[in-house]
Amino acid sequence: MKVRTEDSYTACGLCVDTCPEVFQMGDEIAEVIIDNVPPELEETTQQAADECPVEAIVIE
Repeated sequence: MKVRTEDSYTACGLCVDTCPEVFQMGDEIAEVIIDNVPPELEETTQQAADECPVEAIVIE
């Protein structure tokens, strides 16, 4: 599983709270810190994408 963000990505921090192993708060915005998600983190990464209020997290 790969994860990336769209331009509409914001700094709400919900993804960081849901899956801190994949997402981290940067200076002004949340960032993806791991592009290739290991199997044990796929469920919480998908949850973060599903709960993103601006639907900016893309799972590939």
